[in-house]
Amino acid sequence: MIMHYSFSLFKKLFTLQAIFAIVLTACNSSNNKSIDSTASATQQKKDWEFLSGDRSLWHSYGKDSLSKAWKIEDSTLHLDASVKSDWQTKDGGDIVTNNEYENFDLQLDWKIAEGGNSGIMIYVHEDTSKYKYPWESGPEIQIADNEKIEDGKIYKSRAGDVYELAASRSQQFVKPAGQWNHMEITASNGKLDSYMNGEHVLSITLWDDAWRKSIDTTKFKTLPGFGTFKKGKIGLQDHGADVWYKNVKIKEL
Repeated sequence: MIMHYSFSLFKKLFTLQAIFAIVLTACNSSNNKSIDSTASATQQKKDWEFLSGDRSLWHSYGKDSLSKAWKIEDSTLHLDASVKSDWQTKDGGDIVTNNEYENFDLQLDWKIAEGGNSGIMIYVHEDTSKYKYPWESGPEIQIADNEKIEDGKIYKSRAGDVYELAASRSQQFVKPAGQWNHMEITASNGKLDSYMNGEHVLSITLWDDAWRKSIDTTKFKTLPGFGTFKKGKIGLQDHGADVWYKNVKIKEL
């Protein structure tokens, strides 16, 4: 009887130990997955540079800081164009990022005032001794109210087009003035793609013969170096109209 009782007790103890080991392994596995998931989310966040909520990440072209007409409102970058200065804004002007980018993924939301015009410039070479404006060195992806401005009716000058250089399909998907549009621009080893509100609207190659011939048919042909830089800053244009940018983020590819 004693031997039978001891054996039975041993079986129970062994079973309990096995159950404990299984539970412990499951807990460790769950914890590891949680840690891996957190680490992955943290790494993903680190990959992106968030640009729209911090004035210190931008400066007015050719200056040390951001001009007063560009305001940060609820993490939204807003050009308050209520007071004009010629075709631009008093205390406004074009702005550029502090950092330069080579291969990148840029994502943002934008909206433009009725009858407004702006632009997103890429590969800006900030040398004011040669280029008075950022669009004199870096190609511009047009931001515009297609319905109310002349450029919105001109081929290669509509919202989403690479201004005067390449037409996009954006006019089919862009939302009217006063409404938010989501835009993504990717540049990788000379291949430029853009997306408007989730639709792939543009795919071109930079710096090849076709690109150079396109430049030669525009006003940019008189600007030495325009469209040739393979690393540069991101610029936002002041064209004398209120414009808003939010959720602006960029990462190197």
